[in-house]
Amino acid sequence: MKHLMILLLSITCYSATLAQEKTFVVFGKVVDAETKQPMVGASAYCQSTTQGTITNNQGLFFMRLPNGGYDMVVTYTGYEKKIMRISASQPATDTLQIELAKENKSLSEVAVVASTEDPDGLNKYGKFFNQNFIGNSGNSNQCAIENPQALHFYFSKKRNRLKIMAKEDVIVVNYALGYKIRYQLDSFSYDYNTNISSYSGSPLFQEMDSTEEVKAQWKKNRARTYLGSRMHFMRSFYDSTLKQDGFILEKLNDDPETVKGTFITNPYNEQDYLVDSGDVEVSWNGRYRISYDKVYPDKQFLEEYKLPPTTRFQITVLDVSNGFVIEKNGYFYEQNDVINSGYWAWKKLSELLPYDYIYQ
Repeated sequence: MKHLMILLLSITCYSATLAQEKTFVVFGKVVDAETKQPMVGASAYCQSTTQGTITNNQGLFFMRLPNGGYDMVVTYTGYEKKIMRISASQPATDTLQIELAKENKSLSEVAVVASTEDPDGLNKYGKFFNQNFIGNSGNSNQCAIENPQALHFYFSKKRNRLKIMAKEDVIVVNYALGYKIRYQLDSFSYDYNTNISSYSGSPLFQEMDSTEEVKAQWKKNRARTYLGSRMHFMRSFYDSTLKQDGFILEKLNDDPETVKGTFITNPYNEQDYLVDSGDVEVSWNGRYRISYDKVYPDKQFLEEYKLPPTTRFQITVLDVSNGFVIEKNGYFYEQNDVINSGYWAWKKLSELLPYDYIYQ
């Protein structure tokens, strides 16, 4: 019996060690930038994940995160939010000192915004916003904004541009994937001259609860959404398994009017691919076509872009200005320097998975 207890204890310690090797911890303290006093109840979360917490009465917070990289967002009502890049290489013994400054919105800015707000904006532009923010995929039909009254709409006739802002988190429930998303929307804009929409913000995911049958369906839906996605691509690039996972890469020529490309047979060559301290540095520059052949594209996408129903590839074009760095969880740095058009651009919030999602 004694030997059995020792064996069980050894197995337990070994399992705990393995679990710790797959995670890292973040300690932080949030203080007022002017008074240096601790801020109680400040929110700290990693955007596009399910990982978040609040500070205690000493302004301290703690998170244990799956290995990888994240943008950690720290917020407090009436203060400017702060975004910090963190990763598994973060020294576990260091406590991050985070100072938040009070918001400083000039009266003139408030006056301009107030004068152009459309009081009937939700009726005029609500459906349009859903299509361009939540999306038009099959999942989008099972998504709903719980607090549409949080949205404020501003239309500029001079610029022919729609701008949408939110004074509180936009709560989106995704019944297709089983997530409630708190989206801190910085702004959404649509230019009617170019038909280009853009938005920025910080989403935090929360797992929903339901019956085992529904959870099983969510698992299938998440797997279908993941396969061929940008997250899947980045993780496959990190693991050097692009070909096995179904991705086909081409380097396109410099003429944006043509679609001629050269197949990339070795994306892991020393010139373009470098493993450094757990990160993968990809030295791409220019236009690249990413095709995925293991899951057919969404029928709604084919109809919207008037493509043959027999189309078998999910196709995305990446414009990369100066490379990018991939973390183990598929998160990548310099996201503003990687612009995607095509399938990944079409898949919006209704198809978004948190970075701590694990494909099984």
